[in-house]
Amino acid sequence: MILHINTALDTALTGISEDENIIIFRENHVQKEHASFLHVAINEMIKNLGVSFSEINAVSLVNGPGSYTGLRVGLATAKGICYAMDTPLITFSTLKWLAKPFQGAAVDFICPLIDARRMEVFTAMYTTGMKEIVAPYAKVLDNNSFEETLSYKKILFTGNAVVKLPEHIKNNPNAVFSMQQAGLKEQVQLAVVDLNQSTFTDILFAEPLYAKAFYSIPSSK
Repeated sequence: MILHINTALDTALTGISEDENIIIFRENHVQKEHASFLHVAINEMIKNLGVSFSEINAVSLVNGPGSYTGLRVGLATAKGICYAMDTPLITFSTLKWLAKPFQGAAVDFICPLIDARRMEVFTAMYTTGMKEIVAPYAKVLDNNSFEETLSYKKILFTGNAVVKLPEHIKNNPNAVFSMQQAGLKEQVQLAVVDLNQSTFTDILFAEPLYAKAFYSIPSSK
């Protein structure tokens, strides 16, 4: 069994799977309540299934980029459980998770886009076989964005920042768009692959994938 945690974006997801089957899940749609939701939801699922934390074989975490607060909430929870129960931790990026529904699509590349405010986005690039060819990074969109690649490759764009793309990209015949959303099913699929390959994250050094420097406004006090 794998416990799954995802508090990276607006909707928080958590669930428990056995093999690739989701056997119980919970979700929260109020971003500012992710912290209060997560622990209660996990304990409730464990109780309802009549299992113990010692029966969990791994914890999977969507580890960013995304909401700074959400990422810290998710990682702190995952680390706490893994430390306490000596359970392996599996992490992967939010962008890989967003790209997963389009594995095998009839395009050359998959490019998820996460809104990072103003004209900035978090993005990455994957083949349809889910191989990462551009690692997650922060990008300010402009009229030249993706232009060179679109001149000879078909790209599927997805994610909540697709609307920010310039109009000439939206009209490019090599640009394909989908608002299909990734869910817990995609997280389970990614986690099972990593578990089978023993691809684990070092709990001691695990930290959120912010994709850009974290900035906190200094207190006026």
